[in-house]
Amino acid sequence: MIMKALVILLLFSFVPVVAAQTPKSKAAGHYECPMHPDITSKKPGTCPKCKMKLRFTSEKPKEEEPAETDSTAVRIPDVAVQDQNGKSLNFYTDLVKGKVVAINFIFTTCTTICPPLTATFRRVQQQLAEQKSSAQLISVSVDPAVDTPERLRDFAAKFKADPGWAFVTGNTSDINSLLQQLGVAVTNKNDHTPMILIGNDAAGYWTRAYGLSSPTSLVKLITEASNQK
Repeated sequence: MIMKALVILLLFSFVPVVAAQTPKSKAAGHYECPMHPDITSKKPGTCPKCKMKLRFTSEKPKEEEPAETDSTAVRIPDVAVQDQNGKSLNFYTDLVKGKVVAINFIFTTCTTICPPLTATFRRVQQQLAEQKSSAQLISVSVDPAVDTPERLRDFAAKFKADPGWAFVTGNTSDINSLLQQLGVAVTNKNDHTPMILIGNDAAGYWTRAYGLSSPTSLVKLITEASNQK
Protein backbone atom coordinates (compact mmCIF):
# COMPACT_ATOMS: atom_id res chain seq x y z
CA MET A 1 0.00 0.00 0.00
CA ILE A 2 2.85 2.32 0.91
CA MET A 3 4.66 1.36 -2.29
CA LYS A 4 1.55 2.15 -4.39
CA ALA A 5 1.26 5.60 -2.79
CA LEU A 6 4.91 6.32 -3.56
CA VAL A 7 4.44 5.38 -7.24
CA ILE A 8 1.45 7.69 -7.57
CA LEU A 9 3.39 10.52 -5.90
CA LEU A 10 6.32 10.06 -8.27
CA LEU A 11 4.04 10.07 -11.34
CA PHE A 12 2.39 13.37 -10.33
CA SER A 13 5.74 14.97 -9.65
CA PHE A 14 6.55 14.72 -13.38
CA VAL A 15 3.26 16.17 -14.61
CA PRO A 16 4.00 19.67 -16.05
CA VAL A 17 2.20 22.51 -14.40
CA VAL A 18 0.18 24.53 -16.94
CA ALA A 19 -0.37 28.10 -15.90
CA ALA A 20 -3.89 29.38 -16.23
CA GLN A 21 -4.08 31.73 -19.20
CA THR A 22 -6.29 34.73 -19.19
CA PRO A 23 -8.06 35.18 -22.50
CA LYS A 24 -6.66 38.09 -24.45
CA SER A 25 -9.00 40.99 -24.34
CA LYS A 26 -9.80 42.90 -27.51
CA ALA A 27 -7.85 46.08 -28.03
CA ALA A 28 -9.52 49.03 -26.41
CA GLY A 29 -11.63 50.96 -28.88
CA HIS A 30 -15.12 51.47 -30.22
CA TYR A 31 -17.19 51.35 -33.38
CA GLU A 32 -18.12 54.56 -35.18
CA CYS A 33 -19.88 55.68 -38.35
CA PRO A 34 -17.51 56.79 -41.17
CA MET A 35 -19.90 59.62 -42.03
CA HIS A 36 -21.10 60.53 -38.53
CA PRO A 37 -18.11 60.33 -36.15
CA ASP A 38 -20.38 61.35 -33.28
CA ILE A 39 -22.27 58.05 -33.63
CA THR A 40 -20.31 55.48 -31.61
CA SER A 41 -21.00 52.04 -30.15
CA LYS A 42 -19.19 49.37 -28.14
CA LYS A 43 -20.62 46.73 -30.48
CA PRO A 44 -20.64 46.31 -34.29
CA GLY A 45 -23.75 47.42 -36.14
CA THR A 46 -25.07 50.14 -38.43
CA CYS A 47 -25.46 53.89 -38.07
CA PRO A 48 -29.01 54.90 -37.06
CA LYS A 49 -28.70 58.02 -39.24
CA CYS A 50 -27.26 56.81 -42.55
CA LYS A 51 -27.34 53.00 -42.09
CA MET A 52 -23.66 52.65 -42.97
CA LYS A 53 -21.73 49.83 -41.29
CA LEU A 54 -19.91 51.01 -38.17
CA ARG A 55 -16.14 50.60 -38.33
CA PHE A 56 -13.84 49.69 -35.45
CA THR A 57 -11.32 52.28 -34.30
CA SER A 58 -8.95 52.42 -31.37
CA GLU A 59 -9.08 56.21 -31.30
CA LYS A 60 -10.84 58.04 -28.50
CA PRO A 61 -14.51 58.73 -29.39
CA LYS A 62 -15.37 62.26 -30.38
CA GLU A 63 -18.15 63.70 -28.28
CA GLU A 64 -19.12 66.11 -30.97
CA GLU A 65 -17.81 66.90 -34.43
CA PRO A 66 -16.55 70.47 -34.49
CA ALA A 67 -18.87 72.82 -36.33
CA GLU A 68 -16.01 74.71 -37.89
CA THR A 69 -12.30 74.89 -38.38
CA ASP A 70 -9.89 77.76 -38.72
CA SER A 71 -10.20 80.16 -41.60
CA THR A 72 -8.67 78.56 -44.69
CA ALA A 73 -7.19 80.04 -47.84
CA VAL A 74 -9.10 78.66 -50.82
CA ARG A 75 -8.52 79.14 -54.52
CA ILE A 76 -11.78 78.76 -56.45
CA PRO A 77 -11.28 77.58 -60.05
CA ASP A 78 -13.38 79.08 -62.84
CA VAL A 79 -14.27 75.82 -64.60
CA ALA A 80 -17.23 75.47 -66.94
CA VAL A 81 -20.27 73.90 -65.25
CA GLN A 82 -24.02 73.51 -65.74
CA ASP A 83 -26.72 74.05 -63.15
CA GLN A 84 -29.89 72.03 -62.61
CA ASN A 85 -31.67 74.11 -65.25
CA GLY A 86 -29.08 73.28 -67.89
CA LYS A 87 -27.61 76.80 -67.80
CA SER A 88 -23.92 76.99 -68.68
CA LEU A 89 -21.90 78.85 -66.04
CA ASN A 90 -18.34 79.53 -65.02
CA PHE A 91 -18.05 78.27 -61.45
CA TYR A 92 -16.11 81.13 -59.91
CA THR A 93 -17.31 84.03 -62.07
CA ASP A 94 -21.03 83.23 -61.98
CA LEU A 95 -21.51 81.53 -58.62
CA VAL A 96 -18.80 82.69 -56.22
CA LYS A 97 -17.20 85.98 -57.26
CA GLY A 98 -17.99 88.76 -54.78
CA LYS A 99 -20.54 86.61 -52.92
CA VAL A 100 -21.06 84.86 -49.63
CA VAL A 101 -21.40 81.16 -50.43
CA ALA A 102 -21.84 77.75 -48.83
CA ILE A 103 -20.75 74.77 -50.92
CA ASN A 104 -21.46 71.10 -50.26
CA PHE A 105 -20.82 67.93 -52.25
CA ILE A 106 -23.44 65.34 -53.20
CA PHE A 107 -24.58 62.87 -55.86
CA THR A 108 -28.14 61.98 -56.76
CA THR A 109 -27.93 58.18 -56.44
CA CYS A 110 -26.44 58.38 -52.94
CA THR A 111 -28.55 56.64 -50.30
CA THR A 112 -26.44 57.44 -47.22
CA ILE A 113 -24.97 60.86 -46.52
CA CYS A 114 -26.40 62.97 -49.38
CA PRO A 115 -30.09 63.05 -48.43
CA PRO A 116 -29.42 64.33 -44.89
CA LEU A 117 -26.79 66.76 -46.23
CA THR A 118 -29.28 68.15 -48.71
CA ALA A 119 -32.11 68.26 -46.18
CA THR A 120 -29.82 70.23 -43.85
CA PHE A 121 -28.99 72.67 -46.67
CA ARG A 122 -32.71 73.14 -47.31
CA ARG A 123 -33.28 74.13 -43.68
CA VAL A 124 -30.26 76.43 -43.91
CA GLN A 125 -31.80 78.09 -46.96
CA GLN A 126 -35.08 78.62 -45.12
CA GLN A 127 -33.36 80.19 -42.13
CA LEU A 128 -31.24 82.42 -44.37
CA ALA A 129 -34.41 83.56 -46.15
CA GLU A 130 -35.93 84.54 -42.80
CA GLN A 131 -32.85 86.68 -42.16
CA LYS A 132 -33.08 88.13 -45.69
CA SER A 133 -29.57 86.85 -46.41
CA SER A 134 -28.39 86.81 -50.01
CA ALA A 135 -25.89 83.97 -49.46
CA GLN A 136 -25.55 81.59 -52.41
CA LEU A 137 -25.89 77.85 -51.78
CA ILE A 138 -24.06 75.48 -54.14
CA SER A 139 -24.24 71.69 -54.29
CA VAL A 140 -21.54 70.17 -56.48
CA SER A 141 -22.07 66.65 -57.86
CA VAL A 142 -19.17 64.27 -57.27
CA ASP A 143 -20.67 61.96 -59.93
CA PRO A 144 -20.90 64.16 -63.04
CA ALA A 145 -21.00 61.19 -65.44
CA VAL A 146 -24.41 60.22 -64.03
CA ASP A 147 -25.72 63.50 -62.65
CA THR A 148 -27.05 65.32 -65.67
CA PRO A 149 -28.76 68.70 -65.22
CA GLU A 150 -32.09 66.90 -65.50
CA ARG A 151 -31.24 64.52 -62.65
CA LEU A 152 -30.05 67.43 -60.53
CA ARG A 153 -33.25 69.34 -61.31
CA ASP A 154 -35.36 66.43 -60.05
CA PHE A 155 -33.12 66.05 -57.01
CA ALA A 156 -33.43 69.76 -56.23
CA ALA A 157 -37.21 69.58 -56.59
CA LYS A 158 -37.33 66.63 -54.19
CA PHE A 159 -35.84 68.83 -51.49
CA LYS A 160 -37.86 71.91 -52.48
CA ALA A 161 -34.78 73.98 -53.27
CA ASP A 162 -35.57 77.65 -53.89
CA PRO A 163 -33.77 80.06 -56.24
CA GLY A 164 -30.34 80.95 -54.91
CA TRP A 165 -29.32 77.31 -54.61
CA ALA A 166 -27.37 75.94 -57.57
CA PHE A 167 -26.89 72.22 -58.17
CA VAL A 168 -23.79 71.87 -60.32
CA THR A 169 -22.47 69.26 -62.74
CA GLY A 170 -20.34 69.33 -65.87
CA ASN A 171 -17.63 67.62 -67.84
CA THR A 172 -16.04 64.88 -65.72
CA SER A 173 -12.50 66.23 -66.09
CA ASP A 174 -13.65 69.78 -65.22
CA ILE A 175 -15.57 68.64 -62.15
CA ASN A 176 -12.67 66.45 -61.03
CA SER A 177 -10.37 69.46 -61.39
CA LEU A 178 -12.81 71.57 -59.36
CA LEU A 179 -13.01 68.97 -56.59
CA GLN A 180 -9.25 68.57 -56.57
CA GLN A 181 -8.63 72.30 -56.18
CA LEU A 182 -11.26 72.57 -53.46
CA GLY A 183 -9.52 69.78 -51.58
CA VAL A 184 -12.39 67.29 -51.69
CA ALA A 185 -11.44 64.93 -54.53
CA VAL A 186 -12.02 61.21 -53.87
CA THR A 187 -11.39 58.04 -55.89
CA ASN A 188 -14.73 56.53 -54.90
CA LYS A 189 -17.78 58.79 -54.91
CA ASN A 190 -19.13 56.96 -51.86
CA ASP A 191 -16.19 58.25 -49.86
CA HIS A 192 -16.89 61.91 -50.51
CA THR A 193 -16.66 64.32 -47.62
CA PRO A 194 -19.60 65.66 -45.58
CA MET A 195 -17.69 68.94 -45.37
CA ILE A 196 -19.21 72.32 -46.28
CA LEU A 197 -17.05 75.13 -47.59
CA ILE A 198 -18.25 78.55 -46.41
CA GLY A 199 -16.77 81.77 -47.70
CA ASN A 200 -16.99 85.48 -48.32
CA ASP A 201 -15.15 85.93 -51.61
CA ALA A 202 -15.07 89.72 -51.43
CA ALA A 203 -13.37 89.58 -48.03
CA GLY A 204 -11.12 86.64 -48.92
CA TYR A 205 -12.53 84.73 -45.94
CA TRP A 206 -13.06 80.95 -46.03
CA THR A 207 -13.79 78.29 -43.45
CA ARG A 208 -14.92 74.68 -43.41
CA ALA A 209 -17.79 73.12 -41.48
CA TYR A 210 -19.17 69.66 -40.81
CA GLY A 211 -22.13 69.26 -43.15
CA LEU A 212 -24.41 67.62 -40.61
CA SER A 213 -24.00 70.25 -37.95
CA SER A 214 -27.34 71.78 -37.00
CA PRO A 215 -28.80 74.21 -39.57
CA THR A 216 -28.65 76.94 -36.91
CA SER A 217 -24.91 76.36 -36.42
CA LEU A 218 -24.30 76.52 -40.16
CA VAL A 219 -26.37 79.67 -40.54
CA LYS A 220 -24.32 81.23 -37.77
CA LEU A 221 -21.10 80.44 -39.67
CA ILE A 222 -22.54 81.83 -42.90
CA THR A 223 -23.62 85.00 -41.07
CA GLU A 224 -20.14 85.35 -39.58
CA ALA A 225 -18.69 85.04 -43.09
CA SER A 226 -21.10 87.71 -44.30
CA ASN A 227 -19.90 90.09 -41.60
CA GLN A 228 -16.24 89.80 -42.64
CA LYS A 229 -14.79 92.95 -44.18
